Amino acid sequence: MTTSTTAFAANILNADLHCHSVVSDGTLSPEALAERAKANGVELWALTDHDEIGGQHRAAAAAKANGMRYLTGTEISVTFANETVHIVGLGFDPDDADMQQGLRNTRGGREQRAMEMSDGLAKVGILGAYEGALKFVGNPELISRTHFARFLVESGVCKETADVFRKYLTEGKPGYVPHRWASLRDAVSWITQANGMAIIAHPARYKFTPNEEYALFTEFKAHGGRGVEVVTGSHTAQEYVKYAETAKEFGLAASRGSDFHSPEESRTDLGTLPFLPGGLTPVWELLADRIQ
Repeated sequence: MTTSTTAFAANILNADLHCHSVVSDGTLSPEALAERAKANGVELWALTDHDEIGGQHRAAAAAKANGMRYLTGTEISVTFANETVHIVGLGFDPDDADMQQGLRNTRGGREQRAMEMSDGLAKVGILGAYEGALKFVGNPELISRTHFARFLVESGVCKETADVFRKYLTEGKPGYVPHRWASLRDAVSWITQANGMAIIAHPARYKFTPNEEYALFTEFKAHGGRGVEVVTGSHTAQEYVKYAETAKEFGLAASRGSDFHSPEESRTDLGTLPFLPGGLTPVWELLADRIQ
């Protein structure tokens, strides 16, 4: 690809820096995602599997084969103010030993949590949920609520995965089990020590009060975090504006990503988001030397 580094400083770039493959809870392989991204006009791509970087070398090779530029990526689960927050890492060294170990530790609690979720669902008459969810898991270390949701849809309990989350897998529902993830400090540290950039993913999704959200951004920046997703699949047009202003307030770079998981489930396809608002510093401008 002949796109110059200067071009990657522009806000008007079809960059999709947030999506998931079968290595975590997506339904497509890294190679199929790369082909889909290319078909949708993506110029700069990152695969950001949950708490996992095992697909990075495959994704980078697939991006190159499809004529796209690539940034390494992951999405780390963090507990902050009793809420699960996601921190995207971009542009890091995927062979960094400390980051690999940190993510391995974060993944460790998922199996026990999944078994407890299955027990909760059994109490309301939904049997065999753990075994059923495993059928949808590409990586058993990363079994998640999404895999349970797919099983409940396949079983006819609900019509779509969104219904499953609403009725069974959110706080106060039979299949909900909280999990204590990495600390914000740890997640940002793993990313930055591996020469990457830490970014707060889809901030509008968290159920924080204004004071809690301010505390999140303040602590994130104090630990070395440098970016926030402004344009992402779960944000509204009004939230693009809100978090563009938040990025300016905290001096953070702005990211853009669909959070695509599956052609059947995701409401935003790869490469179909609006461009970043003007007046922001795109994360790819600061990561130009790490674009492959």
